[in-house]
Amino acid sequence: MGRKTKTKVTIEVCGSGKISADAGSTPFDIMERLKYESEYRVIAARFNNKVVRLSYPLRSDGKLAFIALDSSDGMSVYRRSLAFVMIRAARELFPGTRVYIRHSLSKGYYCEIDLDRALEVADLERLEARMREIVEADEPFVRLEVPVEEALRIFAQDGQVDKVGILKYRKEPTVAIYKLGEFTDYFYGCLAPSTGYVDKFEIRDYPPGFILRFPLYQDPATIPEFREQKKMAEVFREYVRWGQILGVEKVGDMNEIVERGETAEMIRVAEALHEKKMAHIADEIASKLTRPRLILISGPSGSGKTTFSKRLAIQMRVNGLKNITVSLDNYFLDREETPRDETGEYDFEAPEAIDIALLNSQLLDLFAGKEVDMPRFSFRYGKRVGYRKIKLEADQILILEGIHAINPALTPSIPSIMKFKIYVSALSQLNIDYHNRVPTTDTRKLRRIVRDNLFRGYNAVDTLSRWASVRRGEDMYIFPYQEEAEVMFNSSLPYELCVLKERAEELLSKVTSEVVEYAEARRLLRFLSYFVSIPPREVPRNSILREFIGGSIFKY
Repeated sequence: MGRKTKTKVTIEVCGSGKISADAGSTPFDIMERLKYESEYRVIAARFNNKVVRLSYPLRSDGKLAFIALDSSDGMSVYRRSLAFVMIRAARELFPGTRVYIRHSLSKGYYCEIDLDRALEVADLERLEARMREIVEADEPFVRLEVPVEEALRIFAQDGQVDKVGILKYRKEPTVAIYKLGEFTDYFYGCLAPSTGYVDKFEIRDYPPGFILRFPLYQDPATIPEFREQKKMAEVFREYVRWGQILGVEKVGDMNEIVERGETAEMIRVAEALHEKKMAHIADEIASKLTRPRLILISGPSGSGKTTFSKRLAIQMRVNGLKNITVSLDNYFLDREETPRDETGEYDFEAPEAIDIALLNSQLLDLFAGKEVDMPRFSFRYGKRVGYRKIKLEADQILILEGIHAINPALTPSIPSIMKFKIYVSALSQLNIDYHNRVPTTDTRKLRRIVRDNLFRGYNAVDTLSRWASVRRGEDMYIFPYQEEAEVMFNSSLPYELCVLKERAEELLSKVTSEVVEYAEARRLLRFLSYFVSIPPREVPRNSILREFIGGSIFKY
């Protein structure tokens, strides 16, 4: 005898208690029933720790929370939905063209349209005007669950070969696609109910493309002030050139290289590009008329600063520049002395978590030719576990790497003329397809999940639960100084997510639906499903990636 169809469900609504509802009711129905109000508009929901659209049918008992625009998840839905509006407007105005969402830049998305001429300001004015018309019409984003074969046919007929290239690797029999008017697209995550939800945006000319700008979740009512990132833009342009050399622009390209058995050659070329860039930086340091004594290497968590510093040190030795490498991590305060954030948790991201006084005192002693007892810090035990004696000879350069290294508050005692600042980050431009970018924060997050488990004994929940604090610290203490660096280095490798895939999936699959981190774990698992695996043995032992998967020739 078959199971009886459930007609009623019990929903525990965050902040409102349990209610009984008809099976198939949606979060939007529950909102209307409760007359739910929030400071900012609700754009999605979280059901049993899974991010869902407001029209998602609730067919089982569970916990429900509403997601407004003043949350990271809410603004992610906003950005995806706004991107679809832009894509549709561009395809209407410029039929037969391809629209690219390249990467994040200046608090927005840098985009391009492949016109047979230069994009003009008048074109962008028309684009923004058409987008506003679509938003004001409040047209619905229509979600359709279709067999993968049908989706492949739809996108092939529409000339969206990038979608075909990624969906052919999908293991599930169906896929969710979205329609907006006559246009169909695929997005990595759910969309808003309708276009009226994405009413705050602007188009900014940025040749050869433009920047699609939008609010941040910290202030959903305002588009942030524009701050140009010239050096960051050049790093991304360099990555495009590298992608052309490697024949890798999107995930489907990488998967095809793996399936053709050409992985080893591609890895060797990618690693050689890294080595060539490091050699160029070492040459630039050597060419300085006033030789710097302190090389400062900064960057956000998971950027590969430590391995970069060791490989740069080798390239500097090739140029006759003797050096000593020191990690800023060794100057962390013991756990009980670490400052706390507004929630009462330890704030490891704040510069004040570093013993700045000791650091500057020892730097001055080193440059004076004195020997110092440099502390050794253990993340596993959260305290200093010893010291090692170091001395800087008159002809040696000190390399100091750490997340806050180029923040002027860290080395106020050292004259600027003695410093050479380098910013390192994993700035991937290997997008899923032309409309779904791979956030650089995802690459770093996956690096951290694998490394934290291997070297620090953390599970995926440990890493994910701290990520919001990590990102807050980056926004406050790291990103504001990135354009002050003399040089930027992109530590991203186009093949690395294929290598991280299996170990990251193993760790993420252990995250259960009982914890709030389940939604993010599930999203990352879905993201990793687009990649074909590459075994770690293919990775050279001096690769930056070895800092996260183990097996490096360098001692950390």
